[in-house]
Amino acid sequence: MSKNKSVPETYRDKVLIYASQKYKTHPEYLWARYPTYAVLRRGDNRKWYGIVMTIPRARIGLNGDGIIDILNIKCDTELYEILRGTPGFVRGYHMGGTWISVLLDGTVPCNQIYALIDNSYEQVKKSK
Repeated sequence: MSKNKSVPETYRDKVLIYASQKYKTHPEYLWARYPTYAVLRRGDNRKWYGIVMTIPRARIGLNGDGIIDILNIKCDTELYEILRGTPGFVRGYHMGGTWISVLLDGTVPCNQIYALIDNSYEQVKKSK
């Protein structure tokens, strides 16, 4: 996250701040090979509800060179079907089931991203 107050927060920063403030989630950096991949887990059952990654644009079929930050989140089948054809969303990168990747480039407004994070958090809740 941005330490220098003169540097604007990125969408990546905003996602990590939101998860920290709302769910007390501290990002976990699990792979030395991928030092920018930040896993977000529920505290109660340790299940992932999100992962923030920095990947080459071409890996998810985007035009242009360079890299992009994405957020993978879990959603139900109906929401997945709606989102996957919408600008700012692609099939979940490196995740099976109904995970979807949200581009963290400004295409999707923060309030929508936050609502999707909340939904994902509930999706991976412990079964009763």
